[in-house]
Amino acid sequence: MTDFIIFLLGLLLIIGVLTTKFSSWLGVPSLVFYILVGMILSKFIYFDNAFLTQIFGIFALIVILFEGGMNTKWNTLKKVIVPSSSLATFGVLITAICVGAFAKYILNISWAEGLLLGAIVSSTDAAAIFATLGSVYVNRRLSATLEAESGMNDPMAVILTLSLITFVQNPEISILHTLLGFFWQIISGILIGLGMGKLTIWCMNKIHLDSSGLYPILSLSFAVLSYSTAALMKGSGFLAVYIMAVFVGNSQIVYRHSVFRFNEGLAWMMQIFMFILLGLLVFPNELVEVAWEGIVLAIFLIIVARPISVMVSTIKMRFSMKEKLFLSWAGLKGAVPIVLATYPLIANIENSQLIFNIVFFIVLISALIQGSTISLLAKHLGLLHGEKKEVAHSLELMSTTKADKEIVEIHIGSKQSHLSKMTVSQLPLPKDCLITAIIRNEKIITPKGNARLLENDVVYILIEKGKISEIYKIFSINEDI
Repeated sequence: MTDFIIFLLGLLLIIGVLTTKFSSWLGVPSLVFYILVGMILSKFIYFDNAFLTQIFGIFALIVILFEGGMNTKWNTLKKVIVPSSSLATFGVLITAICVGAFAKYILNISWAEGLLLGAIVSSTDAAAIFATLGSVYVNRRLSATLEAESGMNDPMAVILTLSLITFVQNPEISILHTLLGFFWQIISGILIGLGMGKLTIWCMNKIHLDSSGLYPILSLSFAVLSYSTAALMKGSGFLAVYIMAVFVGNSQIVYRHSVFRFNEGLAWMMQIFMFILLGLLVFPNELVEVAWEGIVLAIFLIIVARPISVMVSTIKMRFSMKEKLFLSWAGLKGAVPIVLATYPLIANIENSQLIFNIVFFIVLISALIQGSTISLLAKHLGLLHGEKKEVAHSLELMSTTKADKEIVEIHIGSKQSHLSKMTVSQLPLPKDCLITAIIRNEKIITPKGNARLLENDVVYILIEKGKISEIYKIFSINEDI
């Protein structure tokens, strides 16, 4: 039996990876295929262990938030911190209230249970959004806002969900007590995240391990420790993980490239298993009973609740109506609602199974409707900035110690046509700056002094840390969001 389970896990991973290819061909998010795989497997495997799902889900969210935070650039984040923070706080709250009120009406449940359902489905998933955008670039300010929002609204949704579960279980608890607990979770989560971030960087750079493959595991171990430390102190563990990851990702650490690649692959694996587990946990006969309520609630969330939250949260924030429409439609649901839907089950909340089944419909319909149309909407609204260039080669600066240099990748377009009149030796590059390679027509060109840059070339430049703005200025690249 053990061998069969291990065989099945390997098969699930292969199927999960291959579905990402099929989804791009069919224009349907891979999340949908993961759910379907789980539902098919449920015909042969009986699985209803909500506790085990929650434990795995918490670890999965730690990995996903850690990977997302590591890839969040502080220079980009600070430019959109106001709108993204507003969406991640007020936006989540408004979404939860709207969905909660509507759920109370059509599901005939209590206000607390309705708001609990709203809180569970209030967060968004930027990874799912950008995966569905495929090979196109969306407006940089929008993409940065969505990325930052998704990282910050996951902890907010968790805090709101846990607070409402506590309120449902103990209605006599005062609202003031609930609010104080709410603010404590946020403040302690931020402080612990910053402290653990500093500790992680110190340990990563000071401890000399025998194998470079241990450094990614060490970094992830600190992410798990950040969550558990905050959780034991009744703070927001997920917020602590995200803050810690942003801090570490924007600092100099050894084996940086290995750490990033390891967590990227692990985050994908966690997301695959989470959606397969969602498919395993639902029972088709129960879904039929709440089908129309689930579909109506999902559509209400997409076309009413999310747009209202975006419009209110971004008042006077220099977003055009087209950009607000895109932000509204980009409220794609990911792994977080699946994990949060297990909390009411474990807490034995009345109507917890109903809430879980409704969450299934919301996640599935969000992936189907929003996921399959987000790229078309961005194109229709004129928010796309060309297509992503798939480069056959890439260069990374690998260092076993803290490096004071980095490699920058520059794509040569029409804005850089004036540079074609100069040879590499004539380019006005800063001192101690070196062009290490030129990629042209999927071939590596040696950057000799008499070589010239052509449109569609990809240039790799070795520069000192902090001088990237000088390179962008030379190559007429706009850093503004």
